[in-house]
Amino acid sequence: MNLVFRVGIIGCGLIGKKRAKVIRDDPSSYLACTSDIVFSHAEDLAKEYGDRKAIAYRDWQDLVDKGKVDMVVIATPNKYVKEITQGAAQRKVHILCEKPLGRNLSESTDMVRAAKENEVILKTGFNHRHHPAILKAYELVKDNAIGKIYYARCMYGHGGRPGYEKEWRASREICGGGGLLDQGVHVADLFRWFLGDFEEVFGAISTYYWKMEVEDNAFAFFKTSRGQVALTQTSWTQWKNRFTFEIYGEAGYLIIDGLGGSYGTETLRIGKRNLINSYQVFVDKEGQPRTNQPITNHSAPCYAGGAPDEEVIEFPDPDISWQEEWKEFTSAIREGREPLGNGEDGLEANRMIEAVYHSARENRPIKIQDIR
Repeated sequence: MNLVFRVGIIGCGLIGKKRAKVIRDDPSSYLACTSDIVFSHAEDLAKEYGDRKAIAYRDWQDLVDKGKVDMVVIATPNKYVKEITQGAAQRKVHILCEKPLGRNLSESTDMVRAAKENEVILKTGFNHRHHPAILKAYELVKDNAIGKIYYARCMYGHGGRPGYEKEWRASREICGGGGLLDQGVHVADLFRWFLGDFEEVFGAISTYYWKMEVEDNAFAFFKTSRGQVALTQTSWTQWKNRFTFEIYGEAGYLIIDGLGGSYGTETLRIGKRNLINSYQVFVDKEGQPRTNQPITNHSAPCYAGGAPDEEVIEFPDPDISWQEEWKEFTSAIREGREPLGNGEDGLEANRMIEAVYHSARENRPIKIQDIR
């Protein structure tokens, strides 16, 4: 394998440009070729971010056949990612596929299978795992900083824009779903990353405002086999961009607010409950105090009432999640290991989302692992 990775980008829209900038600034890789059905988009991206010899193609098959790439970034609408992933895998090219990993669980399954059969690495574009506040919260949970985890909540929404109902995201054929699949797949992945696999979900979806065939709002109540709960709403009628992600445990809480940019400064609020003295005074039959003795009839720490002590950490710098995710992807390839947020993670997030759709249609709780 090359010491410096040759990269191709398939799909040269907004996300393709984000990836291209990261690749340009990364000393371990360079943009060798681009592809887009709107050929001028491929040409522009190759010229602005590519190596001086970067080649633009109209057809993605030409890119993987002729481009001699080590890896590709797939940033096309959802309808096309399965075919492209399979084609790239068959040519032994490593793949970063933007979320969601296909329009549904069936497509995800085929994509993961193709990567395994051809022994290439497939990564799902879950850049939210690399936001500094989220990553710090994850580390705190793993370090038991807020004790046993009870539940999680997430609100993720925006307000669309004029003509949103005419964009490709409004098409069920192209996308497979609306706000739940588009933004909710990030939430599903984060819930599963923090809490592990979920057993059951009850969900509801609605199209309140936008005249489209997919949902503009979705609500879901996930539950693990251990009784932990995760609640979410994803919305295209939030009107003002908002992201909050909260984890509550026995010893406190972690609240992430914002993602930078239009979502506001990214912050992490760490709440720690106050422990009370673990000793109490015992008295004898005459009411005389005896020496302090430890409380032994409590298996868990004892906490005082009142508001927890809080620490607020701000992350005002520009969004670095894209750079950090790319470092993780290239490192995984060099080390021959699965990356953080791999194909299986994309598949399982899609399984959770599909279970919500089933639950909403049937108006009942659904066992997530029954979704095949």
